[in-house]
Amino acid sequence: KKMKKLILALTLLLSFNSLTISAQNSEEAKALLEDVYNKVKSYDNIHVDFKYVLNNSEAGINQETRGDVTLQGDKYLGNFFGATQLYDGSKVYTIVPENEEVTIEDKSNDENALTPAKMLTFYREGHNYEMDILQNVNGRKIQFVKLTPIDTNSEIKNILLGIDAETKHIYKVIETGKNGTTTTITVNTFKTDQTLSKTLFTFDEAKYKSDGYYIIKN
Repeated sequence: KKMKKLILALTLLLSFNSLTISAQNSEEAKALLEDVYNKVKSYDNIHVDFKYVLNNSEAGINQETRGDVTLQGDKYLGNFFGATQLYDGSKVYTIVPENEEVTIEDKSNDENALTPAKMLTFYREGHNYEMDILQNVNGRKIQFVKLTPIDTNSEIKNILLGIDAETKHIYKVIETGKNGTTTTITVNTFKTDQTLSKTLFTFDEAKYKSDGYYIIKN
């Protein structure tokens, strides 16, 4: 009986220690993400040049592109997959030169979609956090944080967020879907507080019309 009680006591103690470590791990991860967010918010604007890879080996999908996005507050201007997307604070403009068309719509309804414009702030809510591996990438220490959606119905299995431990800038985002699709965004350059044109986030409808673009308003 004493032996059973001792084993039970040890089991409970080990469980408690593991819960404490897990809670500390979660708090440490949350604190690191808050540092990242505060750093992002301290800049007037951010320009990111990135590589975007969408992969699903079972479905035989492997799409790769390079792109860039400039962010200032809620506004952004991004170039990827041969299109330009502009958000002026109220509407999203998607410009596709190949088709000579522009689609204008209210802000995207898909709040869960991981876009390059959202990659710097999406992690603040709706996830559980835990510290993951620390990786050495060309002399830079990249600390990964694992994010798991709180919503069990989410199509996302988990997200790995790689953070430069020194600059607190996001270096990589790896999103794994429950359907086996992996989306990876790797930051090549991260520039801050650039001199931006005053009309950078302004859509010039007259210019596109005169260039023969078809304007679709949703």
